[in-house]
Amino acid sequence: MKDGFLLGILVFYPFIGGLLAYLAGRKNEKSRNVTAYVIALSELAIMLYLMACYGPFAVRTESGHAFLEFTVPRICGLGLHFTLDGFRVIYGTIVALMWAGATLLSGEYFRHHKNTNRFYLFLLWTLGATMAVFLSADLFTTFIFFEIMSFTSYTWVAQEENKESLNAAATYLAVAVIGGLVMLMGLMILYHELGTVAIGELLEATELYEGNRIWIYAARVCLFFGFAAKAGAFPLHIWLPKAHPVAPAPASALLSGILTKTGMFGILVVSCHLFLYDITWSAFVLGIGVLTMFGGALLAVFSVDLKRTLACSSMSQIGFILVGTAMMGLLGEHGQLAVYGTFLHMVNHSLIKLVLFLAAGVIYMNTHALNLNEIRGFGRKKPILKMVFLVGALAIGGIPGFGGYISKTLIHESIVEYGATEIMKFVEYVFLFSGGLTVAYMTKISKAVFFEKNTDPEVQEKFDAKKDYMNPVSAAALTVSAGILLVWGLFPHQLMDRFAETAQGFMNFHPHGEPHIVAYFSFVNLKGALISIVIGVLVYLFFICKVLVRRQEDTTMYVNLWPKWLDMEYLIYRPVLLQFLPFAGGILCRVLDSLVDTLVICLRKTIYKDSPVPREYKVGDGFTRLIGGILGLHQKLANRTWNRKNPTSKDYVGRVIVWEEEILASQRIIERSLSFGLLLFCVGLGLTFIYIIWW
Repeated sequence: MKDGFLLGILVFYPFIGGLLAYLAGRKNEKSRNVTAYVIALSELAIMLYLMACYGPFAVRTESGHAFLEFTVPRICGLGLHFTLDGFRVIYGTIVALMWAGATLLSGEYFRHHKNTNRFYLFLLWTLGATMAVFLSADLFTTFIFFEIMSFTSYTWVAQEENKESLNAAATYLAVAVIGGLVMLMGLMILYHELGTVAIGELLEATELYEGNRIWIYAARVCLFFGFAAKAGAFPLHIWLPKAHPVAPAPASALLSGILTKTGMFGILVVSCHLFLYDITWSAFVLGIGVLTMFGGALLAVFSVDLKRTLACSSMSQIGFILVGTAMMGLLGEHGQLAVYGTFLHMVNHSLIKLVLFLAAGVIYMNTHALNLNEIRGFGRKKPILKMVFLVGALAIGGIPGFGGYISKTLIHESIVEYGATEIMKFVEYVFLFSGGLTVAYMTKISKAVFFEKNTDPEVQEKFDAKKDYMNPVSAAALTVSAGILLVWGLFPHQLMDRFAETAQGFMNFHPHGEPHIVAYFSFVNLKGALISIVIGVLVYLFFICKVLVRRQEDTTMYVNLWPKWLDMEYLIYRPVLLQFLPFAGGILCRVLDSLVDTLVICLRKTIYKDSPVPREYKVGDGFTRLIGGILGLHQKLANRTWNRKNPTSKDYVGRVIVWEEEILASQRIIERSLSFGLLLFCVGLGLTFIYIIWW
């Protein structure tokens, strides 16, 4: 445990570094960039050290063993707790690697952008918060930094501060806030019922729980809702296709590759530490996974925006991971294939999206466009960029020889292993078809950008003449990222299986006997990938080329035929949240208000009768006589001037007495009603909240 302090450095060092980079940037942009590089690379160096000491090739320990621990006491009474095990050391390294790549590209990407200081500040703060989420040892720590991460990454989406980016940022923030509030509700229920939120203690505490288990189920569902919102699972995916296109490319790489995985981290905690081997829960996750997997792929096929296509692709790949998570629960102790496939596809998707979004960033830097019709042909004579992008495209398409094929094969085989039931046959068909759609839309964008010519010959000539399209730092970041992804997929048994074995303890999987060795390149396992490839080719040739490509005179144009009205945000969420719920809430409040008033009147007539008036106001007191006299003089003046034809005669002294009595009666009603009690309750609740936060 001598290296435990390193966990604290990994979490809090980026917060300090972000402030340093911001201050440096106010005087010199180069100093700011260098500061950010040093911080990101320092995080990577620390994680590589921990990987060397505690990673898959260092020591063989009991599965699920915590290597390091670090605690910050007395924060809200519970403290902040961090730990390092097999899963966390691997994903912490991936977080640091992706942040290093994104930070290095940011130096060139933001040469001509505004608000760059702000971006670097929140880039590094999000690094610290994200690292804290993956290293968290309890759900309270997870929640604190999960919310920090949501708010700091919000600025990425709103970076450009135009109408489109601000609308997307508002959607992103709304989903994050609602998800966070629901997660907090689940966290409070869980702590109240189990007495602990430590991740390592949840499984045992749940098994020993003797209360009403409906509360545990409610807590689980609330936690899943909050994490699924960040992961981009259906139907909480609405922020994904909107946030990625408007966010800067380095931020998009992190949003897609890492921040969605924080949601999956939470879902794995819920599934493997609260719902371990729960058939009902696993079936629910399977349904969500199938819808997410197919829905994201379908949206990507229709999209003509490069980054939006990659964003929808992220949604689809999250669906693949959710299917793997569900199969872990359905197969139980025999779910090694699902455990390996789920973890490896998380890793694969992170590395793939780093490569693809950084490549998309290079394209945008030079073209200032993302529409396929505008960027068509940009990469024809750019071999490095073409090679890098194709490595990512082939990997995510599940082509044999790349990492995506290995993880998808493991998940597919886990579906087959469960048995040939009607439901599982349907899941397998959707799985293979979604894989085919992945091949189709990646073929579309790869062919458009790197093999086709632009419809405008002058634009194509400018594209071909652009040789200095990225600086050496960006080129190195892209090449190294693609190289890691390529090597990772070439040695599945030596690398991928070893990493999955190290991480399996976090998912509470403890194999019996020798691990199941999969012959990845046998015909039985290749068959699934080949089916998906054939489906992808057919979809591309007979749907994309025939339906989504329109001929205009002598050219062709990619078109998006997805109905604009079929947007869940504007079709369902906004009408429900902004129209129906306020309307229904208003009616409910009116009904409850009437019930309370009726109750108060009944109590006044029965139990709480009004006490007799201590004295009668025959002529009123001094104040009422004064006010009434003034109003009477006004009446006399009016009768003698402008109101001579229709004079009035009102006893204003008596009226003022009645008004005073009504005010005093209302005051007595308030004091005796539930409203006064509610006011006192709110005051007490506020004081309690201040006490908890302070101590």
